[in-house]
Amino acid sequence: MTESQRPSGEYPMYPYGNGDTAYPPPPSYRPAQPIATGPGTTVWPGGNGSDGHGGDGGSGPAFPPPAPPEPAAPRHRARRPVALLAAVAIAAAIVGGGTATVIEQLTGSSTNSASSVIPGTTVSQSSKGTVAGVAKAVSPMIVEINATSTAGESTGSGVIITPDGEIVTNNHVISGASSVKVSLSTGKTYTADVVGTDPAKDLALIKLRGASGLKTATLGDSSAVAVGDQVVAIGSPEGLTGTVTSGIVSALDRDVTVAKEDGSGQGQGGRGGNGQSGGEQWPFEFGGRQFNGDTGNSTTTYKAIQTDASLNPGNSGGALINMNGEIIGINSAMYSASSAGGSDSSSAGSVGLGFAIPVNTLKADLDTLRAGNSS
Repeated sequence: MTESQRPSGEYPMYPYGNGDTAYPPPPSYRPAQPIATGPGTTVWPGGNGSDGHGGDGGSGPAFPPPAPPEPAAPRHRARRPVALLAAVAIAAAIVGGGTATVIEQLTGSSTNSASSVIPGTTVSQSSKGTVAGVAKAVSPMIVEINATSTAGESTGSGVIITPDGEIVTNNHVISGASSVKVSLSTGKTYTADVVGTDPAKDLALIKLRGASGLKTATLGDSSAVAVGDQVVAIGSPEGLTGTVTSGIVSALDRDVTVAKEDGSGQGQGGRGGNGQSGGEQWPFEFGGRQFNGDTGNSTTTYKAIQTDASLNPGNSGGALINMNGEIIGINSAMYSASSAGGSDSSSAGSVGLGFAIPVNTLKADLDTLRAGNSS
């Protein structure tokens, strides 16, 4: 009898055939194929027994089970990008809320808080770009000026530009004045001194006595102004402090000619000047024609911004403002219908032809005004 070469007990025997030559019967199905689970790992069906046999009783060598999945990354690693993105979003919100001042202005941490578009002027996010928003933000920086001289009393407006009370206005508002009184939007009144005047540009600088901590207006860029831009005018027409009107820029670079004399030729009869009613308004010349009175022999001409925002006597020295809350001009002259057709004073008033000195002219002249120089 031929002996089997297999070690006894290594494989189970299922004899068929004759005697010692019997072999295991063939399976009734096709043997299962190996399953590839990944590079370098192969699992045979049923090959997970510890004794080298399949769990279902099938034959074949045992293979190691698949490698367990790698443990999940620590939670703090997953949170770091989220925290970083949150920090970036918060920073972007803080910066974006800016501009506005802006200039707002002009920025804000919420839609209900004031946002700074530009230093000195604030416009709430919910009112940005509106007449109401600009008026609320800038009105505290506009003052009423009452100047007394030998020719009478004139009323005009001015713009606060420093916390300690520097105010810009028109030269013709305070020219020849022996005393100057200034009323803030809060109703508080100060005495002011004339620091410097520039009749050639119809500009003047005065300073309040004992003032501090005042809200200041922001001087914008008049070179960026375009015809059709919406604007707001704030002043004290007819002595009505804090009056707000609006319109558009209707023209640029208008050659406006005004009287240059100090204390004369200004139409300041009674309570006149380009101030409160009761006398002639401030005279000016345009296109070879004189309006609102005789400009006299000594005149000066400047390039003006023309606006259809309503201006009346008392608006002189006040602010022409863009929708970011920036001062783009100092209101200085207006056309009055009563001076053109010889009609009585009942027809006097704005007809949508007002003029403002560009703010860039003022900025270029500030050092001269602060030095007390006149031209």
